[in-house]
Amino acid sequence: MRPETSALDHVDFTVKPGERVALVGPSGAGKTTVFAMLLRFYDADSGKLEIDGVPVNEADLHALRSRFAVVPQETALFADTVAANIAYGAEEASRAEIEEAAKAAFAHDFIVALPQGYDTVLGEGGVTLSGGSAPAHRHRAAVLRNAPILLLDEATSALDASSETLVQKALDKVMEGRTTLVIAHRLSTVVGADRILVFDHGHLAEEGTHQTLLRKGGIYARLAELQFAPDAAE
Repeated sequence: MRPETSALDHVDFTVKPGERVALVGPSGAGKTTVFAMLLRFYDADSGKLEIDGVPVNEADLHALRSRFAVVPQETALFADTVAANIAYGAEEASRAEIEEAAKAAFAHDFIVALPQGYDTVLGEGGVTLSGGSAPAHRHRAAVLRNAPILLLDEATSALDASSETLVQKALDKVMEGRTTLVIAHRLSTVVGADRILVFDHGHLAEEGTHQTLLRKGGIYARLAELQFAPDAAE
């Protein structure tokens, strides 16, 4: 802990309803802190953070968090049925709603092929699932949780290329009509974002679209060159 050092400093941005905004930058740059503050795991020592004009530190905590659907980096599956895992956080959901969520996430066919379909009991941590199935399970729950703001934290990390393509397709469906903030180190997943915020050492260093940031030749351009050169300039 270093209380004399701010995790975020002079960070000022606004996200419009329905906008898709990506947060990128080196590890430790402050991206995850933004998510933690939105969910009120931390409160700001100074400045203000508002959602729909309401300061988050004045909002009812349950009401605040109910506005978010979160797809975390780590997969969290329980020793329960597939249906129960999908409905986690939305326990009042009907079987029809659960199945619709799975269909929206392109998972229905995979699930009905399991021994007991939606009633198949998963092992602790999802050990009965293979390949990209366990990580992809996070996105089905996000579909079911019909919240207006979607937070994606490295949502396609730890996936192989084929699984990433399928999951990205599902995420595109999940993001429809929602305000979405995406943390990503893999820039290929955010090139189509409406806006990209580039963080560096707790500062908002750059802001723009993929193409405008490439032309600036700054931090984002250097990251892009490392990740997909020689195609970064296309």
